[in-house]
Amino acid sequence: MTEQLSPPRATGQIAAEAVRRRTFAVISHPDAGKSTLTEALALHASAIDSAGAVHGKAGRKGVTSDWMEMEQARGISITSAVLQFVYRDHVINLLDTPGHGDFSEDTYRVLAAVDAAVMLLDASKGLEAQTLKLFDVCRSRRIPVLTFVNKWDRPGREALELLDEVEQTIGLRPMPITWPVGIAGDLRGIVECGTGELYRYSRSAGGARSDIEVLDPATATEQEPLYAETVDGEMALLREIGAEFDETGFLAGIATPVLFGAALQQVGVARLLDALVDLAPAPAPRPDAQGTPRDLDTPLSGLVFKVQAGMDRSHRDRTAFLRINSGRFERGMVLTHAASGRPFATKYAQAVFGQQRSTLDEAFPGDIVGLVNAGALRPGDTLYADLPVEFPTIPSFAPEHFSVVRGRDAGRYKQFRRGIEQLDSEGVIQVLRSDRRGDQAPVLAAVGPLQFEVVTARLETEFRAPVTLEPLGYSVARLTDAQGAEVLDRESEVEVLTRSVDGALLAVFGNKWRMETVRRKHPDLMMEPLLAGAVER
Repeated sequence: MTEQLSPPRATGQIAAEAVRRRTFAVISHPDAGKSTLTEALALHASAIDSAGAVHGKAGRKGVTSDWMEMEQARGISITSAVLQFVYRDHVINLLDTPGHGDFSEDTYRVLAAVDAAVMLLDASKGLEAQTLKLFDVCRSRRIPVLTFVNKWDRPGREALELLDEVEQTIGLRPMPITWPVGIAGDLRGIVECGTGELYRYSRSAGGARSDIEVLDPATATEQEPLYAETVDGEMALLREIGAEFDETGFLAGIATPVLFGAALQQVGVARLLDALVDLAPAPAPRPDAQGTPRDLDTPLSGLVFKVQAGMDRSHRDRTAFLRINSGRFERGMVLTHAASGRPFATKYAQAVFGQQRSTLDEAFPGDIVGLVNAGALRPGDTLYADLPVEFPTIPSFAPEHFSVVRGRDAGRYKQFRRGIEQLDSEGVIQVLRSDRRGDQAPVLAAVGPLQFEVVTARLETEFRAPVTLEPLGYSVARLTDAQGAEVLDRESEVEVLTRSVDGALLAVFGNKWRMETVRRKHPDLMMEPLLAGAVER
């Protein structure tokens, strides 16, 4: 669990505490090893005792961050998770994100709460579509990115080829911090580019790799034949093209430090954790909705980036995750909910470590606070003390899949409605109201179809409200207004739905061709992309 730190008492020490924080997310395409890396980082920092700290994926030991039954059964991450621990006297706030593209909206919310990101690449697959979309979000938010090339213990592509792909595809200039000795699938060790030291690994009992020795360049040249070949070949080429670390380029989001390893075998994980402490930025003043930075030492403020219910099976509670942006948080303080102007008490504040939670008495900029029973809070909400502020809201992705949902048991209609409202408020799915079908049959809108499976499973397990889904033939949604709704409702293959969360009118079309046909027919009607700043797939 989280190590307890001695709290500073002077207000002037808020900035000093912020300097100790590192808040980052791990992003990648599915099956790149995100949850494994998350656990490996926590294991190296002694935040957990052993790999497989909780029962997990597909009948084997799983990872601390994957706690939902569906995650454990399928072997994928479908929710984001928060792990906080202490390493080298720094407070690490590590946010694991869903790997599956259908849950990229949850990842997008997480990226609103971090100061840096680790882009995880599979050595055999390199950059994939989901990785590209997430990097675009990092670029738009100016989030510095470190790159970790994972699974180097398995057959894969050449290191130089992967670096060239990163630069050519997403425009990030690679700056290797470490370099592998041996091809993918035959890893002999990792070279520290700055010193030439070789961290040589060998297989231990059970097939795992362990760090057995650190060799200086002279000894490495003598004992490891591939070392000299690597240094004189690939690493010499890197020096010639000027691939040395450039802090300015990294912080500006135009260059990325690159490290190699194998998370499952704990290879290169310690070096990645050190790089995050040494290179990743500490929390800095964050701009409010008007673009004015909120200084770290101003009264407390924070952004709710995630709401999750059902984390504790013994209690039907609901936890809102608050990223502290300024000030010092103290449990029990009364904050103001910017959206409603109403007071919000923080008596039940908790530190979060995967599914585990403990009472939290204070927090500082960069920290993540779990606020229990936060029924009034939604992702994108701002909380503040004393000095009013509101941070930019978190845009939604444009949905591409639509289904009518109906309760199978009329006697459990209340539970059905309560479940739909809760999942809507958490941002698990977008809920739309249809005049054609009435309140008993709302329309669910999703980025990907797997979201429907999550909704179905949670309604049945948490609310005992089994449902049926009826897919609708729509794939494109645009915002419209009352005038547009009146006209569009008369068009074939078009329907206007009302979004429950904010009353916005959404015109949905079977495909983009149909939408463009209607637009040409009614050029003056409002048909806009859902939200400025949202990333469309």
